[in-house]
Amino acid sequence: MTFKPPLPAPVLIVLSGPSGVGKDAVLERMKERQLPGVKYVTTVTTRAQRPREIEGRDYHFFSQPEFKKLIEANELLEWAEVYGNFYGVPKAAVREALKAGHDVVVKVDVQGAASIKKITPGAVFIFLLPPSLKDLEARLSRRLTESPAALKRRLETAPHELEQLSMFDYFVVNHEGRIDQAVDCIAAILAAEKARVHKRNIIL
Repeated sequence: MTFKPPLPAPVLIVLSGPSGVGKDAVLERMKERQLPGVKYVTTVTTRAQRPREIEGRDYHFFSQPEFKKLIEANELLEWAEVYGNFYGVPKAAVREALKAGHDVVVKVDVQGAASIKKITPGAVFIFLLPPSLKDLEARLSRRLTESPAALKRRLETAPHELEQLSMFDYFVVNHEGRIDQAVDCIAAILAAEKARVHKRNIIL
């Protein structure tokens, strides 16, 4: 009898969490560490580009008319309006990476994760958590990237976003100054998912 282990199927990871928890920083460290076989799909947004953000790396910055064309063509895996701006994940990039056998990571807000869950429940949903709500509020206040009104909205929304934890498959706590620990946890989740006997069914 000859035997060969089954080939691991590509995994779609949806990384989410409340505003200010450090999703961008964790994603950037994952890219720096070059996790093998992982592709990162850049979100499209209509919000203004912030200082030090790079087009195509942090986001694809679209006008509202350009964004609406993607909606009409049904070429967004998910999209949502958040704090007056639109965000979406382009389907084509996800589809092409999975077809090539790569694992795919997309970063979305909590509302976006809920939308993807309805369409593609076979994705792996990871919720990035702060050590405490007080810690999250301090991070948001230190960012200085929003107007006082926008900051107030985010602070009011954060507790409601944290209540969505049960929608996710895994949680990872992102402690201040210990970002590599968070990345290690995500890498371990990916390794475990690659070793599943019963593969997840990813529908786009």
